[in-house]
Amino acid sequence: MTQKPYAIDQMISAKQIAARVEQLATEITDAFSTTDKLVVVGLLRGSFVFIADLVREIALPLEVDFLEASSYGNSMTSSREVRVLKDLSGRIAGRDVLVVEDIVDTGHTLSHVLRQLQARGPRRLEVCALLDKPSRREVDIEARWIGFEIPDEFVVGYGIDYAQRDRNLPYIGRVRFT
Repeated sequence: MTQKPYAIDQMISAKQIAARVEQLATEITDAFSTTDKLVVVGLLRGSFVFIADLVREIALPLEVDFLEASSYGNSMTSSREVRVLKDLSGRIAGRDVLVVEDIVDTGHTLSHVLRQLQARGPRRLEVCALLDKPSRREVDIEARWIGFEIPDEFVVGYGIDYAQRDRNLPYIGRVRFT
């Protein structure tokens, strides 16, 4: 096994994440209490662990769909050019939609995705993000629900990767290059 050219320091524990996911799910359940079926749209790939835990805690009828968009590739910085790699399978016109994002950084990807989804005529469109880096924002965009606000540091774990590595960590870790 080769040595990683970086170390990972735990920033947010698995226990903290689980507690916050439960709180977010309660708030989301309350906010969408009148919906007949919530469409939860996970932005792949970084949100897959978060969305799995979140939907198990939401006490509403729901369906899950996925959209994959990227502006990073294997880089640590956004190219600001957003590419949709996988579109939704179902229709969202007239439906209540919750977009689940792993991290809101510059805001370019989320802004692009929300414009695309809004054009499809959902009844309601809201965003829940696990992490928020407001100091990096370049686009005026906010998620209604935020798990944790973090400083401008590169993080991995709980579904979030660096060059397709470390998604399987049960916590959020700060990457420190060695």
